[in-house]
Amino acid sequence: MKQHSFVQQHGPTWQRIEDSLAKPAQADNSKVLAEHYLLLCQHLAIAKERLYDAALVERLNNLVLALYRELYRYRSETRLNFYAFFKRDFPLAIYRHRYYVLLAFLVFVMPGLIAGAWTYFDEEAVYSILDAPEVRQVERMYDPDARKLGREREADTDIFMFGFYIKNNISVAFRCFAGGMLVGIGTLLVLFFNGLFIGSIAGHLTRLEYVDTFYPFVVGHGSFELTAIVFSGAAGLRLGFAIINPGQFSRLDSLRQAGRDVVPMLYGIVLMLVIAAFLEAFWSSSTSLSIEIKYAVGALLWVLVLLYSFSGRRYESR
Repeated sequence: MKQHSFVQQHGPTWQRIEDSLAKPAQADNSKVLAEHYLLLCQHLAIAKERLYDAALVERLNNLVLALYRELYRYRSETRLNFYAFFKRDFPLAIYRHRYYVLLAFLVFVMPGLIAGAWTYFDEEAVYSILDAPEVRQVERMYDPDARKLGREREADTDIFMFGFYIKNNISVAFRCFAGGMLVGIGTLLVLFFNGLFIGSIAGHLTRLEYVDTFYPFVVGHGSFELTAIVFSGAAGLRLGFAIINPGQFSRLDSLRQAGRDVVPMLYGIVLMLVIAAFLEAFWSSSTSLSIEIKYAVGALLWVLVLLYSFSGRRYESR
C-alpha cells in the first residue's frame, strides 16, 4: 500500500486519537485510547517497515508515546484514587441506572409490604412462606430474653459472625446480579423472594410484639444491606436488558458493555455489604445499647446512605 492510501485509510483514526488526547481525562475517553493503542503501534511498525516519510513516522511515534503516557497516568490514578471513586464514580453509576434501581426497589419492597401485612393479621400466614423450623429459629433470634440478638452463634464470637454475615450478604447480592444473565428473570425472582421473606418475618415478629428487639436490630445495618441488595438487583436488570435489547450490537457485545457500565456499582456494593456485616455483628446484635441509641444511629445512617445514593446527579453533566 502506498503512503497516500495508508494515510487516507487511517488518518481519521489518528485524528480521533489526537482529539481524545486533547480532552480532559474521562472514563469514556480512556476507553477510546485503550482500544486504539495496539492499533496505533501496528501502524507505526508498518510505516517504519515500508520506509514511509520521516514526518509520518515521527507523527505516529509521538502519538504512541503520548498515548502511552496518558493511559499509564489514567490507570495509575484509577488504581489509587479511591476518594474520587466513592465521591463521584459510584453515586454517578447509581444515578445513571436510576430506572433499574427504581424497578429493583419496587420488586423488592412491594412483596415485603404485602407479606408483612398478611403475616401480621393472620397468625398462620407465616407458615405459607416459611416452614416451622425456620419460624422457630427466627423467634429465638429476636427473643427479648436472648443474650445476643440476631442469628444464633455457631461460635461465641462477633468476629465469626462478621465473616458469616459477609458471606451471606455477598451471596445474596451475587445471586441478584448474576440472575441478570437469565434475561433479568433470575434477578427479579431473587428480589421478589427476598422481599417476601423479610416482609413475612417483620410482620410475624411484629404480631408477637418483638418490636423492641427486631426493629432496633435491623435499623442500623439495614441501611447498607437492603440498599446494596437493591443496587445489586439494578445491576442484574441492566445485564438482562442488554440481552433483551442489544440495539445495534451483538448480544455478547451488548452484555460486555453493560458489564463495564455496572462495574463501579459492584465495587461500591461490596463495600456497603462489608459495612453492613460489621454493623450487624458488632453493633446490631448488642443488647447493652439502648433502643433509643440504636434508633437514632439507624435513622442517621439511613439519611446518610440515601443522601449519598442520590448525590450522583450533580456529576452527570460534568
